[in-house]
Amino acid sequence: MEENNKRVANEQFDWNAFENDLGVYDQPKEEISAAYDKTLSNVAVGEVVEGTVTEIGKREVVVNIGYKSEGAIPSSEFRYNPDLKVGDKVEVYVESAEDRNGQLALSHKKARQLKSWDRVNEAMEKDEIIKGYIKCRTKGGMIVDVFGIEAFLPGSQIDVKPIRDYDVYVDKTMEFKVVKINQEYRNVVVSHKALIEAELEAQKQIIMSKLEKGQILEGTVKNITSYGVFVDLGGVDGLIHITDLSWGRVSHPDEVVQLDQKIKVVILDFDEAKKRIALGLKQLQPHPWEALDPNLKVGDHVKGKVVVMADYGAFVEIAPGVEGLIHVSEMSWSQHLRSAQDFLKVGDEVEAVVLTLDRNDRKMSLGIKQLTPDPWENIEVKYPVGTKCTAKVRNFTNFGIFVEIEEGIDGLIHISDLSWTKKIKHPGEFTQVGADIDVVVLEIDKENRRLSLGHKQLEENPWSAIEGKFAADSVHEGTITELTDKGAVVSLGDNIEGFAPMRHLVKEDGTTAKAGETLSFKVLEFSKATRRITLSHTRLFEDAKRAEHAAEKAEKRAAADATKSTMKKINASVEKTTLGDIAGLAALKAAMEKEEENK
Repeated sequence: MEENNKRVANEQFDWNAFENDLGVYDQPKEEISAAYDKTLSNVAVGEVVEGTVTEIGKREVVVNIGYKSEGAIPSSEFRYNPDLKVGDKVEVYVESAEDRNGQLALSHKKARQLKSWDRVNEAMEKDEIIKGYIKCRTKGGMIVDVFGIEAFLPGSQIDVKPIRDYDVYVDKTMEFKVVKINQEYRNVVVSHKALIEAELEAQKQIIMSKLEKGQILEGTVKNITSYGVFVDLGGVDGLIHITDLSWGRVSHPDEVVQLDQKIKVVILDFDEAKKRIALGLKQLQPHPWEALDPNLKVGDHVKGKVVVMADYGAFVEIAPGVEGLIHVSEMSWSQHLRSAQDFLKVGDEVEAVVLTLDRNDRKMSLGIKQLTPDPWENIEVKYPVGTKCTAKVRNFTNFGIFVEIEEGIDGLIHISDLSWTKKIKHPGEFTQVGADIDVVVLEIDKENRRLSLGHKQLEENPWSAIEGKFAADSVHEGTITELTDKGAVVSLGDNIEGFAPMRHLVKEDGTTAKAGETLSFKVLEFSKATRRITLSHTRLFEDAKRAEHAAEKAEKRAAADATKSTMKKINASVEKTTLGDIAGLAALKAAMEKEEENK
């Protein structure tokens, strides 16, 4: 009762009279001040004391530590604790008994900082759950105020699911666990994910134990990658591979599902040890081949879109999940080797003919060249033997030129059918790829889809006309255009060439003729069948010498013949003489010899 009276007395105390010493009170001012000071706590500047929250405003929190005046602390120092209320006990640091406004100067932030390092280490040792205020974003995560210390919260430790927007966590107060402390640099790493992982792990074990293949579950799309979709099944994740999203072709999973979308999936397989769950989405839908028109057959026309291109062909989707292959050989009647990209590209809408259809193996082959008539169907009518036309040079071989008369119709000009007179070693000497060349149809091979063509047949065979001009033993002037080990090619004019063997190139002075020389040549042989003229320069002077030698021999033979005739006459006369005459002659001869000796 006495205490209550004192409280009433104090409430009725006239502080104005007391401060201005108006003499209202009987006791001296000094005695009254001393008595009041005894009712207040002694403030120790620089120490941490406990106070009581008496008022919470938008900007300040008022705290009473039992001193004659209360201290005001900025509300920002209590952001880590949004549950703060009047009457709560808080630690404060006494900066001074009076600031410039005469108020008690307190700091909650400094009080926390003085004991923060010890508290952080204690929280980690005890695996304690603490509160922290997320101040801002930083590279790789967030900055969190924990006991006044700026701790790092990695982005991967915010939640068990991937975070798409970090900014939504700024200015939030959350619970954390201290997971790492660097004592030397006083760095602290905290995690919110660690709080829920233990609970999720237990939840995963329960879910995994109840899983069965073929089971249908509902989940939420958690993450989308280029290779598939991760689905949250309520504490455990499963993966839908991109090939199990749809029966049709899928370029990227985001074409089929969206983040946070709720979908039904079927369990295809799971590994309890590795906690891997394979899910399927397309398996919940009937296979498109089963819904394919039962009346579709070979020869029917279908329409679709090119979904995949390869060098060997194009895959065309005629219905979601139903594809057919158009092989490159079925894109054109042409026999030339070409890439499918020359005809089609992804996204093209095409019409095609069904060539094969296997519903059991779910395979189909298509063709687009069948939409146009086969150019070989009536080849003998369109290009009968003797037809003259212009073709495009497509390719060379050592034995001839492959040409294309029109799309799908090819022919071969043999090297021997290029020119009547010129010797061609390689077709490249005569024309070039891509050039036009006039041809005539010589033969039709419909079974192998080939035409035998000629170029020289467009002109008359000049060998018939020149047969008389280049008869054997005729002499012509020619220029050596090419020299080989076997002989020389000699140009005789008008695109006519002859060949002179090496031994027939020796000149009269004993030297051998060289390329570029112009000489006279004698025709040794003219062959119309092989279109070959064999020439000789050496034979010209050899024949002259041989003629001269023959003349000499004839002259000698004539003289010898004359001598023989005279002797025959003499012999005839001798035969008519008598034996006596012979004896007389002998005597005459002896006399003459004796006379000669006497001389």
